[in-house]
Amino acid sequence: MKILILGAGVQGTTVARRASEENNVEKIYIADWDITSVNEITKYSNKMQGFKLDASKYENIMNLCEKVGSVDLIINALPLHFAKNVLDAAIELKTNYQDFAAGEGIKEDWFEGLKYLLTEYDAKFKTNNKLAIVGTGSAPGLLCLATRLAVRELDSCDTIYNLVWEGVKSKRFIPFWFSPASALWDMSEPAIAWIDSKIVRTDAFSLPITRKYDYIDTPITFVEHSHDEPAYYGVHAKELYKGVKNAYFKYAGVGIDFAKPLFALGRLSHEKKMIDGQMISPYELTLHSIPQPPKYPNEIQTIIDDGLTSDSGCMVAEAIGLKNGKETKVEVHVFAPGLVDSFKKAQMTAEAYITGQSGFLYTKLFIDNMIKTKGLISSDMLSDNEIDIYMNNAKKFEITTKIKIS
Repeated sequence: MKILILGAGVQGTTVARRASEENNVEKIYIADWDITSVNEITKYSNKMQGFKLDASKYENIMNLCEKVGSVDLIINALPLHFAKNVLDAAIELKTNYQDFAAGEGIKEDWFEGLKYLLTEYDAKFKTNNKLAIVGTGSAPGLLCLATRLAVRELDSCDTIYNLVWEGVKSKRFIPFWFSPASALWDMSEPAIAWIDSKIVRTDAFSLPITRKYDYIDTPITFVEHSHDEPAYYGVHAKELYKGVKNAYFKYAGVGIDFAKPLFALGRLSHEKKMIDGQMISPYELTLHSIPQPPKYPNEIQTIIDDGLTSDSGCMVAEAIGLKNGKETKVEVHVFAPGLVDSFKKAQMTAEAYITGQSGFLYTKLFIDNMIKTKGLISSDMLSDNEIDIYMNNAKKFEITTKIKIS
């Protein structure tokens, strides 16, 4: 199998490393504008070959593909706004496709873009007899499959909560452990929820709920956050989620604590204003001021050496509904290594570890030819058997789940 990975950030490079260890993978091409990152990852395996790429132009992607020749899978790990270029290239080249995100740049409204992917682009990949999977990180991705496991325990489902707490906190100021541009963009816009069987835009940082789990020292308050999962569950409510009427994604942690007051002050507004003689939005100014998360091992090691005040977190899928005529709540808790353990295992942060390995586990389904579906699917649309295979493979990376029913 030959794989082309576009994007040499933590997601793309993690998938490249894991895929190079697979016997069925013959060659991995990896490309990014940041040639330093490309050159660094290609040292890992002689199966890899690197290229510099400006993905802002569709023709540049096609030129690269002509240079490397035929590939069996294109993986998009680039920033969100490049998605359509890569997706269209995969269709033109009649190859399989995997994307960590979904729907960005397809339509002006993200939800309309998602529906377009699941209909029009689905038809295009079916015509090519190929498979595309979108939303294949930890969330969406792994969390969606945990939600499927929760719903599996019910006869009917009324409400789904996806709850994520980023509890890693260092003595050094690091508000986001992944791309600040992606994180702050989500925090600057209305959240997506599925309420009374329709898509609703809720206010960012609103509708708080509090949970206390036995492996967390204190209660955690989660708030509304713009994320893909409720849209997936709504679109597939009858097909996959036993008629779910309400679905929410709620977030907590250092990033939320940092961004919430900025949002209240208007510092996340995209409306441009005249600032020091230049038209610029408060969002752009804020983003420009945020420190980047650590990327290279020496940076991460220094942060660990400086000290952590917390190395925890949680990812929980809750499904509430009926089982044998009785109201039942199912919790599926996802466990993965924290920052210190992730660094010991893979020389990366906890956020990079769980997102990268989760993405690779979808790639492994391609490598092992485990999915027979053709067309374009979101990451929650695996069959029960494919979910079980994914979860069993995840144990190798100490990514596990625990189910609690009450």
